[in-house]
Amino acid sequence: MSVSLPARPTTASMRLTSCHACNLLNPHLLDGFPCARCGAVLYRRKPNGLARTWALLIAAVIFYIPANLLPMMITQSAMMTTQSVFGISHDTILTGIVYLWISGSRVLSILVLIASVVVPLLKMMALTILLLSVHFRSTWRIRQQTRLYRLLEVIGRWSMLDIFVVAMLAALVRAGKLATISPGSGALAFSSVVVLTMLASLSFDPRLLWDSLDANND
Repeated sequence: MSVSLPARPTTASMRLTSCHACNLLNPHLLDGFPCARCGAVLYRRKPNGLARTWALLIAAVIFYIPANLLPMMITQSAMMTTQSVFGISHDTILTGIVYLWISGSRVLSILVLIASVVVPLLKMMALTILLLSVHFRSTWRIRQQTRLYRLLEVIGRWSMLDIFVVAMLAALVRAGKLATISPGSGALAFSSVVVLTMLASLSFDPRLLWDSLDANND
C-alpha cells in the first residue's frame, strides 16, 4: 500500500533536468546537450541505469555463493598439520571466522564476519528493495528509501575494507619460511562481489524512486 506525500514540486514536474556534474537546473529541452555551466552532457536519468543495475546485482549475487564456499586462502606449511598430511590447508571465509573465534581472536572474527559476509549481503538486499520499488512504482516510505540509497553510497566508500581485512588476516597467520600463503579461487569471487556491488550502487539512479510519485500524481 502506498503512502501519500505532501504535494511538492520535483524537477520532473517542473520539466527541469539537474546536471550530474554541477547540479545546475536546466530545461528538459536541453537533454543531450552540454551543461551551460560545466559543459557536461545533460541527461534526465542515467542511460540504461535500471537494466545495468539489475545485471550487476544479479552477477554479484551469483559470485557471492562461491565467494563463501571456495577457499579464500591456501596455506602450505613445511610441517605436517592435522588438516592435511601434506601440510596444505584450504580456508574459506567461514572456516577462517570459526578458527579466529576458537583461537580467542573474537573481535577480529566479528570484524571479518561483518565486513566479508554481513555487509555485502545487506548491500545486495537493499539494492534489491530499491529496484523492486522502482519496478512496481511504489511510493511506500519513499523518503526512507532515498536515505537507504544515501547509506549505500556511504558504505560504498568503505567497500574495500573487506579486502583489507583478508589481507590483514593473511599477515597475521604468516609464519615466514615455515609457511606460504596464496590466494584461493574464493578471493577472486569475493573481489568480484565487492566491485560488482559498488558498480551496481553507482549505476542506480535514486531519482527513479520519485518518478513513481510523479506518475501517481498525474
